[in-house]
Amino acid sequence: MKTARFDAADYLKDDETIAEYITAALEDPDPDVFLAAVRDVARAKGMAQLAKDAGLGRESLYKALTPGAKPRYDTMLKLLNALGVKLSATSIQP
Repeated sequence: MKTARFDAADYLKDDETIAEYITAALEDPDPDVFLAAVRDVARAKGMAQLAKDAGLGRESLYKALTPGAKPRYDTMLKLLNALGVKLSATSIQP
């Protein structure tokens, strides 16, 4: 039996799905999950175009989204803004 390799980027076609995907990744305590989600969205949108829209070099974008990377907050804000996503905070208190 053959199976196709799953690639989340293939399913990130609209802004609502992208926002839900990023939100779900933010709920995971592992920061690499968030970076992987942003990387998936970046690939879905096009890395070169995202780098241009965010005002970053393509190499800088790849470096920022590498597993284990510790990108600066302002870099992530530029990326999320270019992706059309904004972060928000909610209380964790019941």
